[in-house]
Amino acid sequence: MDETTTVGYEYTDDSQEPRLGEDATVRAGTIIYDDVVIGDRFSTGHYALVRELTEIGDDVLVGTNTVIDGRSIIGSNVSLQTGVYVPSKTTIGDQVFIGPHAVLTNDPHPIRQEVELAGPTIESHVSIGANATVMPDMTIGEGSFVAAGAIVTDDVPPETLAIGAPAEHQPLPEALQRRNDI
Repeated sequence: MDETTTVGYEYTDDSQEPRLGEDATVRAGTIIYDDVVIGDRFSTGHYALVRELTEIGDDVLVGTNTVIDGRSIIGSNVSLQTGVYVPSKTTIGDQVFIGPHAVLTNDPHPIRQEVELAGPTIESHVSIGANATVMPDMTIGEGSFVAAGAIVTDDVPPETLAIGAPAEHQPLPEALQRRNDI
């Protein structure tokens, strides 16, 4: 870590320093807030942001310019590539790949009315392609694949391909019928 890295950004007077497991690599420009718990072998690109009250498992990559807003849970063996946005109240399972600039959302009516935020749930062994968008409160079922550029507006059943804008559900092609090995 260098002087441009902040591990332990105090956001309230009573916040607790973050806990990082063994063998963490936190690159320049990254900010990790207090009240964050991270497992072993955590790695970031440059200028990543991990906000308060987030729990992250082992062997997680948070890519350059990726933002994890607080109050999220991220499993183990997860790869969040460059520019991914994870809003608060999101749950991500184990063995998940989220491609560059994918956006998860949590506000069903941005600015129009006061509502409770509802982040998506990404179950284990899911892959989400580059520039895909997942709308609030969606569940992406275990083993599913969201194609690049897809816009997910309905829950995706387990082991299903979601493709297009809005995303349509198709059977998972045989070439994609395997678990992620991240």
